[in-house]
Amino acid sequence: MKILSKKIHFVGATLLVCFSTACTKNLDLEPISSLSIDKFYQNENDINQAINGAYSSLKTQAQYGSNMAYFGEIRSDNSELEDLTYNAGVYAEFELFRLKSNNKVLNETFTSMYSGIQGCNIILAKIDGVNMNASNKTIRSGEAKFIRALTYFNLVRIWGDVPLILNEIDDAFDAFSHVRTPKTEVYNQIIKDLKEAALQLPSTYTSDEIGRATSGAANTLLGKVYLTLKRYGEAATTLKLVIDSKQYKLLGSYEDVFSVGNKNNAESIFEIQYKSGGLGQGSTFANEYIPQNSNYLVGGVGAALGNNEPTADLFDAYNPIDKRRNLIGVLSDGRKYSKKFIESLKTPNDGDRNSIILRYADALLMYAETLNELAYQPDGEAFDYVNAIRKRTGLPDVTSAVIPDQQRFRLLIEQERRFEFAFENQRWFDLARTERTLAVMNQHVSANGKVTMTADQILFAIPLAQIDASSGKLTQNEGYN
Repeated sequence: MKILSKKIHFVGATLLVCFSTACTKNLDLEPISSLSIDKFYQNENDINQAINGAYSSLKTQAQYGSNMAYFGEIRSDNSELEDLTYNAGVYAEFELFRLKSNNKVLNETFTSMYSGIQGCNIILAKIDGVNMNASNKTIRSGEAKFIRALTYFNLVRIWGDVPLILNEIDDAFDAFSHVRTPKTEVYNQIIKDLKEAALQLPSTYTSDEIGRATSGAANTLLGKVYLTLKRYGEAATTLKLVIDSKQYKLLGSYEDVFSVGNKNNAESIFEIQYKSGGLGQGSTFANEYIPQNSNYLVGGVGAALGNNEPTADLFDAYNPIDKRRNLIGVLSDGRKYSKKFIESLKTPNDGDRNSIILRYADALLMYAETLNELAYQPDGEAFDYVNAIRKRTGLPDVTSAVIPDQQRFRLLIEQERRFEFAFENQRWFDLARTERTLAVMNQHVSANGKVTMTADQILFAIPLAQIDASSGKLTQNEGYN
């Protein structure tokens, strides 16, 4: 996908917007107003720039460029920090369940997500009045709805009730007048956006457009939303659409899924697009770090050694013959690192590797889960989909002889998802979705001498900066100050 970035910034008490390309410096910043917005949204090229900017909001360090790993992996039993004092312990708060509402990562992510939503809202408010190709108008509208839905899905999974803003904010002070919306209403809007996006988006794109959201991406995400809400019948119907589309397939090699030279492959459903080359579009997620007196190449969030280090718990849980374990490297001193995202860089923070958000293996395992929740069937269809995932890992098929009931199958899915999607920012949200967080995490923390977590800590603290800016209109989640 050709990207011309349009960055939307949430700064202090004012929403600001700027337009830039990778080759020029930013133009002058000014508060959003009906005049400045109307001057820009005049033609199809303007809409294309704006939608590319909406995609760019996802790739920032505050979202999939870095921070999602702290919410999805480091908070879980999958990964940990080598140095708990790194950056004054800001990141350690996630791992040790000592998260404070003034943690800068919380505020960075919260504001980045709402900046991205603001961009989508503006596009959806302006696009009908723009003279452009009707088919392209439909597609761009669908893309904006998909990005908005994905962003709200992350917001509601991280914080629960969050402000639901669907209109363009053109008053600086109006940005802080919104209160938290019940999560049921937020989910209703996510579902609405994704249903409409699935109808508006194409199933594929031509080569220069690859990387944009498709109908398959919208349906896969919608299936995940339904699964999260335990609406299993709707989840099964929606995910079966993805499977029956024949647009995707499992690659024969697990390692090939993550090869930097194999981006947007046949298993990929939606990826955040990055491009190295000094144009400001490179990935910051997996950057190389060469330890002193070592020839090993190690990578992780934030370009720091051990900032997303596999736990011994995770490594030891793999069957030794499971090929997925081969993507966890072990140094001579026992330290571990994920090979999924290792990339040799010419320039720091300028990687070429995409971030995979949705892939076909996810659709298959979610579908198997929905089938089991609807009705456990010994050696039924759900077993077929799980075994298709296991086949390429070198593991034997599972049968009802060892998975004899619905609860055992649930635990099988939990285990397979952990191994399949390690370091893809899914683990914490899977545990929360299945209501297994306390049982799994307290076993993990007790075994590692860490603080026991409580039910309040399944959700994260609302950023204090946002509560203060709203003059208390935004309320805090239970258990946090």
